[in-house]
Amino acid sequence: MIVGASFDTIDAQKHFAEEQGFPYALLADTTKAMGQDYEVDQPDKGWPRRVTYLIDPAGTIVRTYDMAGQDLEVHAQEVLEDIRRLSAT
Repeated sequence: MIVGASFDTIDAQKHFAEEQGFPYALLADTTKAMGQDYEVDQPDKGWPRRVTYLIDPAGTIVRTYDMAGQDLEVHAQEVLEDIRRLSAT
């Protein structure tokens, strides 16, 4: 399952998802609680760090990817390779 999240409102998330054609859910973390729990909140900047978490079926974070300066296509391939590798074990 793929889920995205940001500090934007529900309406802003809905508009962005429709505009970008995202086939997955985007969560609106307007209280920043999830961002704080996942340690991506940047109070000095007002927006979260871009981080991807690969979480196994048991709910354990098995890999963290810091998206700062990352090429999105390269990042997507890296995540897919990790999913394949972890699924094979």
